[in-house]
Amino acid sequence: MTTVVMLTEDHPNGVLVDASKPLINIEDQGLTRGDGVFETMLAANRTVRKLDMHLSRLTNSARMLDLPAPNQNALTQAIELGLKEAAEGPQTVLGSEEHVVKIIISRGTAEEGAHSWITVAPAPQSTLEQRTNGVKALTLPRGHDPAEEGSYPWLLTGAKTLSYALNMAVLRYAKKQGADDVIFVTDDRRILEGATSSVIVARVNNGVKTLLTPEPNHGILPGTTQGAIFKAAQKNGWALGFGPLYPQDLYEADGVWLTSSVRLLAPVTHLNGNPLRHNEEFTAELLDYLAQG
Repeated sequence: MTTVVMLTEDHPNGVLVDASKPLINIEDQGLTRGDGVFETMLAANRTVRKLDMHLSRLTNSARMLDLPAPNQNALTQAIELGLKEAAEGPQTVLGSEEHVVKIIISRGTAEEGAHSWITVAPAPQSTLEQRTNGVKALTLPRGHDPAEEGSYPWLLTGAKTLSYALNMAVLRYAKKQGADDVIFVTDDRRILEGATSSVIVARVNNGVKTLLTPEPNHGILPGTTQGAIFKAAQKNGWALGFGPLYPQDLYEADGVWLTSSVRLLAPVTHLNGNPLRHNEEFTAELLDYLAQG
């Protein structure tokens, strides 16, 4: 069951609405064109994790689309209302009740302009299971190198937009091939990111533990979960690295994970049908960093 909070002129800090009733204009440009931005977040015990980081990224995405700057105080109050009224979420291995919270900002209609709403729902069991069971992934070409798009602001590189048809299409393709997820690569096989996630890799050399991720300044959407893991890992003695990474680096790694706000940390157990090393101790350690954050 999904709880919905709309931010309106009469209720700028949000009002609960009936999700079974019509709420969006049929000509809404977020619906008809994917013209809008969003953030998906995880709430533990009805408190959103890394809220400031998500609101900052949302504000940046809105700026890139020339949407009105979101009112962060109003959004925070609307989120609190949604979480207060939400149905009970599952109790997870992190020892907390979990919900998925999404903020959506749509350009709306030409007459009414941009508007926002919040959805809150119990975290899906299938997503939570991937933290324990891991995922099988394919490397697939992105079709273009996002590092080359930075000079063209209309390509919206780095914005988290509602235009997610490509991401959903590639996940459907992966499932037809017997995989769970995808890791995008460039034409020269450089690792980019997952369809809805960041990629991190662990490597141990002469007793030195290193976490690596592809270069965030090469058109890759900065991952809030990846950033939180790296910050905590560095405090706990890990070295950090930022690519470039190639498929061979994943095959030779001591651990590979896909990270995202809701799934948190999913070990990649197979890549293109080949088994990868899965260090359960590393997975537990990195999850513990997130649980403390």
